[in-house]
Amino acid sequence: MDALSYKTKYQTKSTAKKEWVLVDAENEVVGRLASKIAMIIRGKHKTNFTPHMDGGDNVIIINAEKVKFTGKKVADKEYKRYTGYPGGQRIATPKTLLIKNPTEILAHAIHGMLPKGRLGRNLNTNVRIFVGTEHGMEAQQPKKIDLSKIK
Repeated sequence: MDALSYKTKYQTKSTAKKEWVLVDAENEVVGRLASKIAMIIRGKHKTNFTPHMDGGDNVIIINAEKVKFTGKKVADKEYKRYTGYPGGQRIATPKTLLIKNPTEILAHAIHGMLPKGRLGRNLNTNVRIFVGTEHGMEAQQPKKIDLSKIK
């Protein structure tokens, strides 16, 4: 047997085959949707997954305003942020964010499921979230995928 035939091949920037995929978020539970999208952005669904590389696909999410929460999270869950000024802590619920800025809910959930550090910040640029069905990214020719087939 040749020892070189068992050599592990790692993915590089030049060998990464990044595609554009389209996901419809209508009637999807936020956390389950975010975990599947984070897996696609990271590239874990590909056979040549390399942990330290950006080898995942670019994801376009439409209908962000039609996501669902389970239980009483719409009223009870809190998103906290801090402005940097004394007394500048701001608290928002999903109910108010769905009215004001529905894309922020999915962006926050997906960001929390990506690695922390430089790689995670770079992977965050691979997702585009839109309200409604129009996304303006037709030039990339995204493939629509069914998330129910992804585990």
